[in-house]
Amino acid sequence: MNQRLPYLREKTSKLTSSPGVYIMRNKDSGIIYIGKAKNLKNRVTSYFRENPDHTPKVAAMVSNVYDYDFIVTDSECEALLLECSLIKQHKPKYNILLKDDKGYHYIRISDEEYPRITNEKNTQAGGRYLGPYISGTVTKEAVNEANRVFMLPTCTRRFPQDFGKQRPCLNYQIKLCMGVCRGNIDKETYRNTVEQAVEFIRSGSADSVERMEREMMQAAEELDFEKAALLRDRIIAVKKASEKQKMINSGVESADVIGIAEFYEGIYVSVLMYRENRLYDKAVFELEKTEEDILSLFLAQYYHSREDIPKIIAVDHIPAESDIITEMLEKRTGRSVKLQQPQKGRLFELLRLAKNNSAEYAALKNDRTGREVIALEQLGKLLGLERPPKYIEAYDISNLSSESMVAGMVVFEDGRPQKKAYKRFTIKEQQLQNDYGSMREVLKRRLMHIINQDGDEYFNRTPDLILLDGGKGHVNTIQPLLRELGLNIALFGMVKDNKHRTRAIATGGREIQINHIRSAFDLVTRIQDEVHRYSVSFMHSRHKKKTYSSVLLTVKGIGQKKADKIMLKYKTRDNLLKASPEELAVTAGVNIETARELWKVIQEES
Repeated sequence: MNQRLPYLREKTSKLTSSPGVYIMRNKDSGIIYIGKAKNLKNRVTSYFRENPDHTPKVAAMVSNVYDYDFIVTDSECEALLLECSLIKQHKPKYNILLKDDKGYHYIRISDEEYPRITNEKNTQAGGRYLGPYISGTVTKEAVNEANRVFMLPTCTRRFPQDFGKQRPCLNYQIKLCMGVCRGNIDKETYRNTVEQAVEFIRSGSADSVERMEREMMQAAEELDFEKAALLRDRIIAVKKASEKQKMINSGVESADVIGIAEFYEGIYVSVLMYRENRLYDKAVFELEKTEEDILSLFLAQYYHSREDIPKIIAVDHIPAESDIITEMLEKRTGRSVKLQQPQKGRLFELLRLAKNNSAEYAALKNDRTGREVIALEQLGKLLGLERPPKYIEAYDISNLSSESMVAGMVVFEDGRPQKKAYKRFTIKEQQLQNDYGSMREVLKRRLMHIINQDGDEYFNRTPDLILLDGGKGHVNTIQPLLRELGLNIALFGMVKDNKHRTRAIATGGREIQINHIRSAFDLVTRIQDEVHRYSVSFMHSRHKKKTYSSVLLTVKGIGQKKADKIMLKYKTRDNLLKASPEELAVTAGVNIETARELWKVIQEES
């Protein structure tokens, strides 16, 4: 506990209620956290109150606060701008800092006599540069497309030094290169083509096509049909490239699309930048979880120092501080900037694409698939959980009337079956078929291992979520048990339709439809199918064992206890078939004649 809390509370009690920025310092006067507030007194008080409900990160920060400073501002917007500036300057330990795992990338136009267009990671070599870009993939694709469309050389030959020294390479033969190495293309024509390629990279296809069409018409009028044909082919190639881009990006002139994926303690943010109806750049960031709205924090810091701010920023929800963020953006740009939550149309599709990018990045970092990341995030939000459920247990009861009553428990960890943790239960307390009573018996036996910590590593572990194969009746049966044992575990039922297919999630009083949320629905269906398969297979194996045990009772001198001894010893039919009469006599405790009769029955039954 922080011994300075009494002092800090006393200081905060006198703090102003004006908007502003607060600066938390450690005992060495180092800045460890910077925040902004609409009401400084209320916000700072929340850190030092009695019995706080802080996240581990905030609790750690508060434990290291020795003192704090504050700066009063005239408005929330000013506080936001000041906060972003101070965070960028001091990089405090406990603030969310925007760091991606990549350097910047550039597109280089070399300063040779016959310039080349290449993708570079720095600006050390001579020439002109476009950029910086955050995504290496975007710059690489842009360079490849421009070189292909305008048939620019990508080989290692030097021009004009290597003119005519070798035959043209394969790229010339398949019309991916204009064949500069032949020495038939003059420097001015080549440089003009390079400038058209640069224009294509900068502004897309429209301007390039318009310019080339004018040149083609002029060449045709001058009877330079070879040049006109070359321009015609180039226009066709540009239009094809444009159509390819429009299939993905059409209808988005200027927008940033921000997708967020959550995976346990990490937040992954993907920004897809669209300019002139095409994907211009992409950035991905990994952030830590925080008590505050992550989108508000991200927007403020990301756009604070960016020069290129689009007209539209598409997000999956409108953040709480949207008004002051919008005000900040409009002050920086001098024009209208709109935070938009698309519900349909092209922007909605691109928002889903951005979210998928974030999910794939999270999956890569956590050795999972993007689909698994999205499924767990969707399921957590659907059920109102604080975070995606990492460790899920599911239960199902199976029986044949009142015979062979059993239960199966399956475990899914990080969205995948954890078969080492599966458990089987035989129902002991219920003499007649009673699914609710059986479910309570099984869950109590399982949960007591958490209370007593007397099981294996899986039984001692507390799940993030328990799913029961059944409706609200099953949930209402187990919820009192959880309260009785003092366990705070999320509990829901998995409801099936009349065709035994997953239909909904049950709470204690209602059902939550999930079939419209694809990834979460598929995950719950997998869990329900798996726990049903596992419990039914156990029930069938138990029933077969009981049936086989009853065959042994037909032998004179073999009662239930002796039959149980034999089944316990040999466990499977194959093992029993291999047993000799002498071994059966010892196991069952009978004479050799009875054992031989027993052996005969076993062989005939096989």
